[in-house]
Amino acid sequence: MGVSAPSNPRMGAREWALLIALSLLWGAAFFLAKVSVSEIPPVVLVFQRAGIAAVALAVVLPILGQALPRGLALWRALLVMGLLNNAIPFGLLFWGQTEIGSGLAAMLNATTPLFSAVIARLVGQERLTAGRALGVALGVGGVALMLSGTLGDNGNLWAEIACLGAALSYGIAGVFGRRHLRGVAPLAAAFGQLAASTALVLPVMLILTPAPWTLRPSLTVIGAIVALALFGTALAYAIYFRILARAGATNLMLVTVLIPVSAALLGGLFLGERLEARHFVGMFVIALALAAMDGRPAAALRRSLASWRRRSDHRQAAPRS
Repeated sequence: MGVSAPSNPRMGAREWALLIALSLLWGAAFFLAKVSVSEIPPVVLVFQRAGIAAVALAVVLPILGQALPRGLALWRALLVMGLLNNAIPFGLLFWGQTEIGSGLAAMLNATTPLFSAVIARLVGQERLTAGRALGVALGVGGVALMLSGTLGDNGNLWAEIACLGAALSYGIAGVFGRRHLRGVAPLAAAFGQLAASTALVLPVMLILTPAPWTLRPSLTVIGAIVALALFGTALAYAIYFRILARAGATNLMLVTVLIPVSAALLGGLFLGERLEARHFVGMFVIALALAAMDGRPAAALRRSLASWRRRSDHRQAAPRS
């Protein structure tokens, strides 16, 4: 199945199952990244994550009988996608996680659908309905609440801003991919963007981290890097592009509100991370924002109220003996 822009994006049971699976993979990815940056510079980790995942998909594609991406126009689109969906956000998130915990980074990443909705409206891809406008306003309030306690802490504040920058890049990538990767099989699209981002990051890595091959990470970190690349990247992006093709960019970005749950649990259990009350309240406000943008909870509530009114009117109109 290719990556296309469905005329009526929707989330059925299969799409929700894929979304939940993706949230678990990416929630674990925040945890694995936090473990990895303790010994590996962020730019090196970006190269390792993208490169190992690209190699894995290059092996899997022929086994599944799928062709590698071909054509200059397609590779130009994949190069842009690799920059927006891998190189920039991976780098910003990994650097941010050198200063803040994996759970908080995942919470800030949950703003991705807000950026996606606004960008999709600006390019004429999706309408910015009243619900989505309300969601954007609520989301801004939730982010402000989470940042409020770090205004005097430049280290944490810039790390949090970096995570927001990653969310913006992911939002742009979702909209770009929906428009420019039509007809591309999900695994081929995932391989193409990862291969492109690996090539983009290589010279940057060599400039910022001379002789990265001299690094000697522990076995724990090596395991975390491999798991991050294979499961949190190769497998995750195969699911990502399938959801993008079936349900559209804004529905896909709902995954970001589910990611912080697993990321915060893993960070708390294994890394001793502790989040403050304002982080949870801010995340709750962002969750409300995404519910307002999605529109389905409100629609379901209206249907329930209408059904209750009809039953009530029927009981009142029924003849009494």
